[in-house]
Amino acid sequence: MTGRCSFHRASRVDVSAEELGRWHFRAGAIHRLIPPWETIQVVQEAAPLVDGARAEIHIHKGPLKTVLVAVHSEVDPPRQFVDTQERGPFGSWRHVHRFLPEGTDRAMLEDSIRFDPPLGAIGRLVVNPLLQRELARQFAFRHARTREDLRRHAEVAARFGARTLRFGVTGAGGLVGRQLCAFLATGGHEVVRFVRGEPRGPQERHWNPSDPEHGVETRMIEDLDVIVHLAGEPIAEGRWTAARKRIILESRTKGTAALARAISRAERKPEAFLSASAIGYYGSRGEEWMDERSAPGTGFLPDVVCAWEDATVAARDAGVRTAHLRFGVIVSAAGGALRKMLPAFRLGAGGPIGRGTQGMSWISLDDAIGAMYFISRDDTIRGAVNCVAPNALAQRGFAAVLGRVISRPSFAPLPAPIVRLLFGELGQRLLLEGAFVRPTVLTQAGFRFAHPSLEQALRLELGRLHADGID
Repeated sequence: MTGRCSFHRASRVDVSAEELGRWHFRAGAIHRLIPPWETIQVVQEAAPLVDGARAEIHIHKGPLKTVLVAVHSEVDPPRQFVDTQERGPFGSWRHVHRFLPEGTDRAMLEDSIRFDPPLGAIGRLVVNPLLQRELARQFAFRHARTREDLRRHAEVAARFGARTLRFGVTGAGGLVGRQLCAFLATGGHEVVRFVRGEPRGPQERHWNPSDPEHGVETRMIEDLDVIVHLAGEPIAEGRWTAARKRIILESRTKGTAALARAISRAERKPEAFLSASAIGYYGSRGEEWMDERSAPGTGFLPDVVCAWEDATVAARDAGVRTAHLRFGVIVSAAGGALRKMLPAFRLGAGGPIGRGTQGMSWISLDDAIGAMYFISRDDTIRGAVNCVAPNALAQRGFAAVLGRVISRPSFAPLPAPIVRLLFGELGQRLLLEGAFVRPTVLTQAGFRFAHPSLEQALRLELGRLHADGID
């Protein structure tokens, strides 16, 4: 093997070597394996993964962009494949992926890399130690996510039966949608993405979420088993002017109504319609705990969520099992609230917002995806489902845990008057108010949270896992 420096990591996984290998050979695996704290764009995915297939990724570090093109060889499905740098920053790079049996239901996942760092001898002396630490961090994450994804698929198959389903997903280009599609694909399911532009292949279908009557053609959904509707205008991307509020409301109600009406008209209807919603339904409730039986709050956000959920009525009335996914704060270093918080916390300027006593009901990105998959298969779940972890925190508690994980102080206050001055009503409703919400439906149905504690979720998302040895 070429390369004067090396890295190796091995982890035991409680599935057969064949299933472990198949997971890696399926489309979407590269997206599940990208560390969320990195800014990486997959320009070309090596699918199908065969000898000679190329993958191209762009890695952004601040203003700098690095292009890496890898060529695959020695492909022996489902036991191994190799990728070698064709173009990129290293003097050389050769990565061997192996999936080795350890009995019938256990396997060893091995990643072995030989490389020459940039800058030759100086790189081996100075850059290599930094690369070793970063590789340990990245592969600890990769192996942890691989194990958990395989475990989720195995649990659902054991409980509800092993079936290959065809999912339709809106909002597939967003933070949650991208990872949901990759998770489903690596589990062996087929994924159809609904897009607003011109479809780029048979796995994309055009829809118009602005047209509640004719935005979705009935024929587009008649071969789908489950529809997961995640599309909607972000609510935290600018002050809430009257025009902005109208866009937020209509982006949710019109697209949802278009799907629901198409479902109601379809000759072959999907088994389930999972429509995104939010815990904004409950409004600001102080220290009171909420669950799915609680009444709605008052104000703009509860009104939006009520209208959003009501827009599914045509599908519900047509007899299709419909679930409203009331998401809390989704914890991911790749986007959303956590990514916006991190710069201030890394500078030691994070801490309580206002009084800091407002509820922060959160869920890890992987548990949000796992919950959607679980709900799609459990035909007893319908109506409102709180997609939140079982352990909500006050905002100051959330800040304290984040500060501890990244080894930074977390006591710098952001006074309420400044929040209102900077962000207006958006700041009041999203930053200064909140609710403590329980996932009663999920827990009673037997859903297993991989990250019931915030620290567990943050350590995965921020690359703060144990990074040495064999797992």
